[in-house]
This record gives sequence, structure tokens and C-alpha cells, in this order.
Amino acid sequence: MSFVRVSKYRHVFGQTVKNDQCYDDIRVSRVTWDSHFCAINPKFVAIIVEASGGGAFLVIPLHRTGRIDSSHPTVCGHKGPVLDIAWCPHNDNIIASSSDDCSIKIWEIPENGLLSPLEEPLLELDYHSKKVGIISWHPVASNILLSAGCDNIIVIWNLDTQEAQIELDMHPDLIYNVCWNFNGSLICTACKDKTVRVIDPRENKIIAEKEKAHEGVRPMRAIFLKDDKVLTTGFSRMSERHVALWDKDNMEEPLATLELDVASGVLLPYYDPDSNIVYLYGKGDTVIRYYEYTNEEPYVHYISTFSSASTQRGMGFMPKRGLNVSKCEIARFYKLSERKCEPIVMTVPRKSDLFQEDLYPDTAGPEPALEAAEWFEGKNADPIFISLKPENVPTKNQEVKGLKKTILANRVAKKKENSSSANQSVASSSSDTSEVLKLQEMVQEIKTLTELVSNQEKRISQLEEKIAEITK
Repeated sequence: MSFVRVSKYRHVFGQTVKNDQCYDDIRVSRVTWDSHFCAINPKFVAIIVEASGGGAFLVIPLHRTGRIDSSHPTVCGHKGPVLDIAWCPHNDNIIASSSDDCSIKIWEIPENGLLSPLEEPLLELDYHSKKVGIISWHPVASNILLSAGCDNIIVIWNLDTQEAQIELDMHPDLIYNVCWNFNGSLICTACKDKTVRVIDPRENKIIAEKEKAHEGVRPMRAIFLKDDKVLTTGFSRMSERHVALWDKDNMEEPLATLELDVASGVLLPYYDPDSNIVYLYGKGDTVIRYYEYTNEEPYVHYISTFSSASTQRGMGFMPKRGLNVSKCEIARFYKLSERKCEPIVMTVPRKSDLFQEDLYPDTAGPEPALEAAEWFEGKNADPIFISLKPENVPTKNQEVKGLKKTILANRVAKKKENSSSANQSVASSSSDTSEVLKLQEMVQEIKTLTELVSNQEKRISQLEEKIAEITK
């Protein structure tokens, strides 16, 4: 008698959305770098694109679907191709980017998206001597960013002080990826030397490692699961793609291994800690495989595979608080193909329209649980959870919070030092400057819109003249 494992996610299925809900005519970057090329939050879609004379990425408001005009403004302050982008988990208007030009930049996106090219970052961070291919925000503490470069160094930045506060120089070769654990107390890394390492960054020491986690020479990936198990993807000597699960307290042998197929695309994993589902996609593949993780053997359970017609060049993942809970949506991916960004919705089939509490446990919210200084001092905390019931989901960030507030205060403090009104308080200056900046932004937006209307009017008149000539 065959045994069917009981799981509420057994019938999860994926669906592409209608064409008018996609983002079309996007020149996705052709850089040969194994990053996702796409970052999503409940407000914006960000996509790394081809750019002449430097690096750029698009930022599109989530609702602005359809054809994206070639003149759509970009974030374009890098001198080399952009390699990675990441939205701040604690402020939906802040995004970080890293580049071939060895720099990391922090940007603030206006509430309604870009009306003109954005070239001036909030912050520019320089430390790495080679290109920076990996950036990752701390999941719990505010204003902490991790970066890893081709100089084989990991840096953890305190953005409150704009300093590289921790340097981890323990990798002899290229770092393929870095992942924080659930509360941000540890990181795990996959390296070109075929070793997976679990590192305590504040102690600057390796607490566990596994050499030759995968025998193949092609790139590996390593991510933390919610209970601090480590899941890795890689290749065998025969170029078969493998998945392995490890216990960081004993990494002699894997707890579980899966053999998938023979293909050249690096398997990039995405993990949802609320549902314990791991999604795997490969660059150049047309499928997304998904598995459920449990803490009992055989640990990793295959659920299903989503297939589409076009190959994927990258993928973005919507945070849980951006999903449509009324339609039992448990995940949403944004798949990049040649010139298109296509949302893929993963749904649990349920007949009831009521909120499904078993599918949506409380999830990590946008409020940081720690300040940067507290984390660097050694404190740990779990994320601050929020309910996904429609009436409880926060609709907008607090004004001038987190990173923006810190940077604004720093700028005001510098101006205060250089001005004659040194006796005024930083707090009042910050408030005044905030109002001035808002007014300047509004004036700039009005100017940009006026120019846009004027240009469109000229274009219309030119087209009318051409039509008149043709009809004659």
C-alpha cells in the first residue's frame, strides 16, 4: 500500500499572470554573473538592465505594468555594470546596489517612483579592491549591510556611522554567496574552494565547515533554513545537479541529498521560513522546483515543478507581506526572460474566501527589532512579527525612518558645523531640512513632468506633420 504524506502544500500550483500584468520591453542585463538581477518589495520592482557607459537598474512601481518605455528613468550612478541589488527590509523606499566598479551605493526611491534619472545616492561605500557581486541586508537589525567582493573579503557595514565595522578575511577563493540565518546572528557561505562555512561574524570565527560539500567544479550555493540547518546546491563530478541538507553542529555527512538532473545552470535556492518551502531555479532553465522541509526524515520532500515556455535569466521574490492573502497566494516570483518580467503566482487551492490562518502564520514585519549598535554589541533578537490578516498589514512606512533619518541627521550636522547658526539644535535643523527637501523634491517633480509633457507635445506635432505628408 502506497503512503501519501499529509501536507497542506501538497497541491500548491504555479500560474503565470495575464500579459497585461507583466512588465514588457525591458533590456535585462547580459552580465555573466549569477545573481538574481531582480529585487521586489510591496511597492517596487527593481531590475538590473543593460546600460551604456556604466551600470543602471530600473525601479518600477508595482502597479505600473505593461510596456516599459525605453526612456523610463533609471538609477544610474555606477561607473561599471550593476551586479546585485537588494531592498532594505525595514524601509521600502531604500535600495542598495553593488557594481563592477568596486562600490556599493544606497539609494532612496521617491514614493511614486522615478520621474527623472537618479544619479546621486544617499550613501556611497568604498572598501573593496575588486568588483562587489553580493550584498545582503541584515534581516533583524536596522542599517546593517553585508557585502562580498571578488577580493574574497566579506564586509559588514554600520550605515549609521557609514563605516566598514567588520571585515571577514577567511576565504581563499571567490565567494559564491552569503546568507544570514533567521535572526542574523550567523552567516553561511559557499566558496569556489568547494567549502561551505558557517561563520559567527561578530566573533570573526568559523564555527563549522564542510570541505567538498559538492564534488563538482561549478558554483555552489548555501542558505540557512529557519532552524539553522544549511541547505546547499551544487554539482557532482559528472555535472549532475545536487541538493544537500546539513546540520551545522555535525557536518561530516549530509542529512539528506537529492539528485536532480544534468544541466549547466547554477541552481539558485529561495527559502520561505513561514511555509518551510524551498524553491529552486536555474539560470537558463524553464522550470521552478519546490520542496517542503520538515525536521523528520527524509527532511526534504518534493512537491511539484512549475514549467514555462521561456528560459529564466533571473528571479525576484515578493516578501510575504506583499502577497494577496485573499487568493491563498503563498509565494510570488518575478521571472526575467529576454525582454520581459513575468510574475508567477504560487497558490494553495482553497474554496473559502476567508483568511486562511494555517497558511499565513505571523511573518517578519518591516520594523527592525534591533538598532545597528545593539547588534554590533552582541545582542540578538527574532524579527518583529506581524499578522497578515488584511486589516493588520501596515500600509506605509513611517516618515523619515531608519536609514534616511540617520543620513539626514548626519547631513544636517555637517551643515550645522559649517554655518554660523551653531547654537541651533540638530533636531530642529533636521525638521527644517526635511521640509525643504520635500519642497525641493516636489518642485523637481513638477519641472520634470512639465518637460515630459512638452516633449510629448513636440512628438505628437511631429507625428501629425508626418501623417499629413503621407496623406498628401
